[in-house]
Amino acid sequence: MKPAPFEYIAPTSLAEALTAVHQHGSDASLLAGGQSLVPVMNFRLAQPVALIDLNNIPELDYVRREGSGHLRIGSMTRQRTLERHPLIAQHAPLLHEAMPYIAHPQIRNRGTIGGSLAHADPAAELPVILLALDGRVKLQTTDGERWVHGRDFYTDLFTTARAEDEILTEIELPPLPPRTGVAFTEIARRHGDYALSGVATVVTVDERGVCTAVRLVYLNAGDTPISATQAAALLVGQVASEEVFTAVAHAAQKEITPTDDIHATADYKRHLATVLTMRVLQQAFTRAVNE
Repeated sequence: MKPAPFEYIAPTSLAEALTAVHQHGSDASLLAGGQSLVPVMNFRLAQPVALIDLNNIPELDYVRREGSGHLRIGSMTRQRTLERHPLIAQHAPLLHEAMPYIAHPQIRNRGTIGGSLAHADPAAELPVILLALDGRVKLQTTDGERWVHGRDFYTDLFTTARAEDEILTEIELPPLPPRTGVAFTEIARRHGDYALSGVATVVTVDERGVCTAVRLVYLNAGDTPISATQAAALLVGQVASEEVFTAVAHAAQKEITPTDDIHATADYKRHLATVLTMRVLQQAFTRAVNE
């Protein structure tokens, strides 16, 4: 299959891109890495009138750390760059840990962080990491900009809060508190396949090893990334123990909503989520205590 005819637009600045998006609105699609959009266009499941290519806009490709400790990442930053960047490894270890799970190196060489976040695939790793790190995204138009927290960005299956005339231009990740441990893992049939189940966690403890804050976020467990807030709340005030982790893992079952597919039943995905939850909690607590 080949894509339907379209107008190709290749702006060289963000201002030009915003103008093009404003002019074409819902008739346009934005091309970032193209690892998801191009196959969809080839199957003619998407037939944009105009394709706006963001690859010639260097101002959207950066990783920097502000004086406040916040990390700012341009939306066109390649996933491979994030995988290897020293600032990511040092200040966003959860993102660093999750990167090798994303598809294959050839995909990460082209895929961008903004493209993956905007695509909103519930089986993708980066939306889960955004929520787990309490990050937010900047959405810009010709008239201005707004920030949207990750927890508010994903609204439905492959659907976000981004309006048709907006471009996702930047991601902001806040600094991790002291004595914080992170962990991410997933299970796939083969490395590089979409995960059957996956979970990310961020755990903060006090000087006695008692949990003071935690986030627990699942992929491929619903129509959007699923933040199991009620299950995570059971950890606050607790120290690490198999009994506590088991209780949290079972409580999370009430918040996730996996579905059957050709690779696994919903029940099997729930089982995987339980096992993975206990695994990442143990790892994150150990890292937090030993920080």
